[in-house]
Amino acid sequence: MKRLLAYLKPHKWTMAAATLLVLFIIVVELYRPIIIGDAIDDYINGYYHPYEVSSQDAPGAVPYKDLWLTKAAAERSAGQGNPSSWYQLFLYQDTYYMAEGLSREQCRQLEGADNAILETYVKDGAQPLTPDDLKILRHSDFNGILMAAALYLLMLLLGFALNAADTWMLQKMGQSIIYRMREEVFGHIHSLSLNFFNTTPVGKLVTRVSNDTEAVNELFSSILVKLFKNVVKIIGYAVVMLSINAAMALVSFLLLPVVTVLTFFFRSLSRKAYQLTRNKITELNTFLSEHLSGMKLIQVFAKEEEKYKAFETKSQELYKANWREVMTFAIFRPSIYMLSILAMIIIIGTGSSYVLKGTLSLGTLFIFISYISSFFEPIQELAEQFGTLQSSLASAEKIFSILDEKPEIVKPARPVNVQIQGRIEFRHVWFAYEKEDYILKDVSFTIRPGEKIAFVGATGAGKSSILNLIGRYFDIQKGEILIDGVNIRDIDTDVLRAAIGQVQQDVFIFTGDIKSNISLNNEAITLEDVKEAARIVHADPFISKIPGGYDAPVTERGSTLSAGQRQLLSFARTLAYKPAILVLDEATANIDTETEALITQALSRLMEGRTTIMVAHRLSTIQHADKIIVMHKGRIEESGSHQELLSQNGLYKKLYDLQLV
Repeated sequence: MKRLLAYLKPHKWTMAAATLLVLFIIVVELYRPIIIGDAIDDYINGYYHPYEVSSQDAPGAVPYKDLWLTKAAAERSAGQGNPSSWYQLFLYQDTYYMAEGLSREQCRQLEGADNAILETYVKDGAQPLTPDDLKILRHSDFNGILMAAALYLLMLLLGFALNAADTWMLQKMGQSIIYRMREEVFGHIHSLSLNFFNTTPVGKLVTRVSNDTEAVNELFSSILVKLFKNVVKIIGYAVVMLSINAAMALVSFLLLPVVTVLTFFFRSLSRKAYQLTRNKITELNTFLSEHLSGMKLIQVFAKEEEKYKAFETKSQELYKANWREVMTFAIFRPSIYMLSILAMIIIIGTGSSYVLKGTLSLGTLFIFISYISSFFEPIQELAEQFGTLQSSLASAEKIFSILDEKPEIVKPARPVNVQIQGRIEFRHVWFAYEKEDYILKDVSFTIRPGEKIAFVGATGAGKSSILNLIGRYFDIQKGEILIDGVNIRDIDTDVLRAAIGQVQQDVFIFTGDIKSNISLNNEAITLEDVKEAARIVHADPFISKIPGGYDAPVTERGSTLSAGQRQLLSFARTLAYKPAILVLDEATANIDTETEALITQALSRLMEGRTTIMVAHRLSTIQHADKIIVMHKGRIEESGSHQELLSQNGLYKKLYDLQLV
């Protein structure tokens, strides 16, 4: 949590403003029921307030017979001050009457009077009132109700505006933080070494960058402020209820211990459900990523049914995890709702008895009913938000596990400034991918600038490992690798790899268009540079035939292009970057004989003035090399030109003879 909250530092003022808005929102929400409660006591039940004789100019004066009446002052109607002759309305058998010349005690008696007492007042000469009389006498009550309605509407609009502003601020802040976090995660993934990607499923990384960051977004855009809001809301409801009527407030809190126990129990269950669901989503994404990438192989071996069953199992596990989460909420929410209904029944029953006894006003009872219906809502939300908080924290933990991965290949703190010419030297190099299972054993050789070197040997001899080490995609355990006399550990990896153009057997084509797959969106490479590179490797003829040419769209992995066309694009991509060192790893393996002849012509031009390192199983493609190095079980077995190696009648001669058979 401490690490997550560090992302809030640039947005501390936004968070402070959002918190302040939340306080205003709570005040507005607490005040709304009070408006209606006061309206009930002061205006709807206004006929309980006695009138007293006043002058025509008195505020709120209304005509009655030959008199002008105003509502008695609050302290006078409560029995304070000197009593006087009062007038009071009362309702008897659907007709309003005006009782005249009453004392303070008689006014109080009329408030809770039954029909028998009211009938006495009617017989004693209380005057029946017409609707017009009632409208005049209750003119101030009508105005009061309109004012209360207007004030309630104003509070609704104010609440809407405050909520809208608060939501906008939080969502904007949350999206900004998640944007930064997503970029940070993706950028950090780029910095990690190849060995990390060899051991980490792609689907897992996709889940971290997409699903998990969105889960964390909930934390910043809603959870933190809502947690604060609901805690303050609960405290606010409790304080206001206690201040209005302590006895009724204590009655309202009777079920609070039950709610607390239920909330803690739910929080425990929801946390487990959230964690399980997140894990199953990751597993399913990993499965999908792997099997969609290998769909061709699945269809080649007719394994659709088996893979469907495997997917069905993964999907069923996620379904069960989601169902467990849904059922947790399905039990908790109705339970809290049932408790809120029970609390309301207790409030209505107890409050009604207080109203009948005259110790509680009807408006105050309404306020408590409104509060108790809302009191359990923030408790319910608080429990659910704790679950979401746990989910966000679980996702954050997974994100930080990626951010805490340290790249095995670290750029030097003070890189040596070198203009790479292409001299490569291996000095007693030992290398293993895992512990001391050495792939290369005491390998030493020197390649001069502009020299063309080929590596041959059986599978697993260490040829491709040498190519990976030159670009420092892995670090060696023993020995030294030097380029132009400088240890590659002392050269900035960006500078080093920019000087090396590598063409591999497995070509990766990105979604986009032809020109972006050659330039890789490098602004320094112009369209003319792209076309020139394509012409040199003879890719221009097939590109020109495609509708759209260099702007032709390319689908994922270049599925609409042939293997040879993808390889030609890879050659053009390498040429466009004008490398000082050219690395060809089985570069012509997927190209037909006719295309290979064109590529060979292009390579002869490309190799001029460049250090070239080739790996090939077809020995016919590397016979023109200046030197051929034969690898066997991680060691250099032989080296020399094609003719020299044939004359030695060694391992190279055996490999050559095998290919002639």
